[in-house]
Amino acid sequence: AIQTKLQSCQLGRRSALQVIMWGPQIARLGRCGHRALSTSSGPLGFVGLGNMGGPMARNLLKAGNEVVAFDVSEANLSAFTAAGGRSLASPLEVAAAAKTVVTMLPSNPHIREVYLGSSGILADGGASAGSLLIDCSTCEPSVSKEVAAAASERGAVAVDAPVSGGTIGAEQATLTFMVGGSDSGFEAAKLILELMGKKVVHCGDAGMGQAAKLCNNLVLGISMAAVCEGHALAGRLGLDQKKLADILNTSSARCWSSDTYNPCPGVMEGVPSARGYTGGFGCDLMLKDLGLAHSAAFSSQPRLALPMGGLALQLYSQMSARGHGHKDFSGLYELSSAGPDKGSP
Repeated sequence: AIQTKLQSCQLGRRSALQVIMWGPQIARLGRCGHRALSTSSGPLGFVGLGNMGGPMARNLLKAGNEVVAFDVSEANLSAFTAAGGRSLASPLEVAAAAKTVVTMLPSNPHIREVYLGSSGILADGGASAGSLLIDCSTCEPSVSKEVAAAASERGAVAVDAPVSGGTIGAEQATLTFMVGGSDSGFEAAKLILELMGKKVVHCGDAGMGQAAKLCNNLVLGISMAAVCEGHALAGRLGLDQKKLADILNTSSARCWSSDTYNPCPGVMEGVPSARGYTGGFGCDLMLKDLGLAHSAAFSSQPRLALPMGGLALQLYSQMSARGHGHKDFSGLYELSSAGPDKGSP
């Protein structure tokens, strides 16, 4: 471990922040309104540069870090290198070049392949003693526990750190991270995660970050469906949609799905509903998360029923079955507003 003392503007009663971690030494000086980077012992690594991972990796670059990355998409890699990053040929090469690696991947099989595959992060020649591995994907808690155990065998530390905040939060570095892992792993990961988000919460041991994320997305999927139906009803009744949104956002129905990520076209700028439901959190990804939540509820003891979650799962399944699984999940508004006879356009 390397000890670095960062001295900057007054932080309340403290004028200096002392941080201990391995890998690149990074700290955010929150009250000063800026972030400081110390001398680095090497680059940061990133695997998965999609709608979420791409802007997250760019925020690490903006903070002054050297970042090396891998993605299966050449287009994503090109965008990353254009922003100042350096691309490598595999997750194994990323882990060999960087002692701290962040991953943002679609689902269970991708995570297992990237970490445990023959060209994965934990393959021979990749992560080693002292490596810090931060998985920001959403998966089953059991997968995170499997990865953490495999990392420990190599002397590395792995934490699960799924996110909330969507593509807007990824772009603006305002994500919330739910972290599962040891106390020391959390403290080390927090210094990296704070460069990509505004809140980092330690939820418990390995897998508990994923448990928190599944609960969060269960509520998110249900609340988005409710906001979509509310706006659909407003349209049928002739109520101005912006006026309804203003009321929702200052009354008892207020929620993130309305005040930050409104699904009704014309209500907000800079959200997927303003650009044809592109570039956000895909319906099929919401389906995956709701499926994981239901699987976890089914395997819990005693088993737990999720009736509202089940209805939400059916709605997003209908949206996907109509060929719109690639659209942002807020595109459920199209299905809700069209009515049962027409379906979504």
